[in-house]
Amino acid sequence: MKTKVNEIKISYREKLSTSKALSIKSSEDAAKLIFQGWNQDTIGLQESFKVLLLNNANRIKGIYQVSTGSITGTLVDMRILFAVIIKTLSVGVILAHNHPSNKLKPSEADKQLTDKIQQAAKLFDVNVLDHLIITPDGNYYSFADNGLL
Repeated sequence: MKTKVNEIKISYREKLSTSKALSIKSSEDAAKLIFQGWNQDTIGLQESFKVLLLNNANRIKGIYQVSTGSITGTLVDMRILFAVIIKTLSVGVILAHNHPSNKLKPSEADKQLTDKIQQAAKLFDVNVLDHLIITPDGNYYSFADNGLL
C-alpha cells in the first residue's frame, strides 16, 4: 500500500521589479503610501491590520492586509503574518493598523502585539522598522518616532 501526501509548493513572483520600487525613508513616507491604498469606505468603519513588506534597501515589495476586524479591534494571526513575510523574503516590515475612532494613542493591546511581532521577527532576522496607527482623516502615529520600537 502506497501512502499519499500533499505536495507543498512555495513560490513568490514579482509583477513589478523591486529595484524600481519606491524606497521608504521615513514614517511619513510609509503612512502616506498606506493611507492612499486604504479603502476609504471602510477606514472609518472597522479596524484592519496590514504589513508593508520591504527589501534590504527599504524598497517596497508590497502591502498585505493580514486581518479585518470590528469597530474596536482586529486579531492578527502570527502564522499568516510570518508566512507572508517569509514567502516574500522580506528583510524589513512596517506594521500598520487603523483606528476608526481617530484616536492616535496606541492601546496596551497595540503595544503588546507590536512587542510579540518584534520578538518573533528576530528569529527570522526580519527588522520591524515601525508600527503605524492610521486614522480616517489621514493622520498617523509612529511607534518608532515615539520611542516605542
